[in-house]
Amino acid sequence: MSKAWIAAFILGVLLSGCGGSGSSSGQASTQEGTAVLSWSAPKKRVNGEDLSRYELEKYTIRYGTEPDNLNQVVVIDNVGGLIELSHEVTDLSTGTWYFTIQVQDANGLTSEPSDVVSKTISS
Repeated sequence: MSKAWIAAFILGVLLSGCGGSGSSSGQASTQEGTAVLSWSAPKKRVNGEDLSRYELEKYTIRYGTEPDNLNQVVVIDNVGGLIELSHEVTDLSTGTWYFTIQVQDANGLTSEPSDVVSKTISS
């Protein structure tokens, strides 16, 4: 019997905010060494079946300074019902950081990792 794996996210994870100096009026300033990842909950499984946002259990963010070695992990639990999510990764050193994200449903089924996205932290 085949299992319906959770569909991947809409073309990966969006990154905003991060390192840099100064801010302009009318905009929130960002903390150096920070990347904010934002994404939408998947609506379908890879087999095309609908996926209720209440079936989602957790997201796992993997990141690191090499796209093939994402050795740091953040788990975000209790996400059932949430549609738009974001997470701030802090204390990033200068350089380019790479990120992927996966979702797990209440039955323990886990998606494939999203496409790798990157963010460069300036000194």
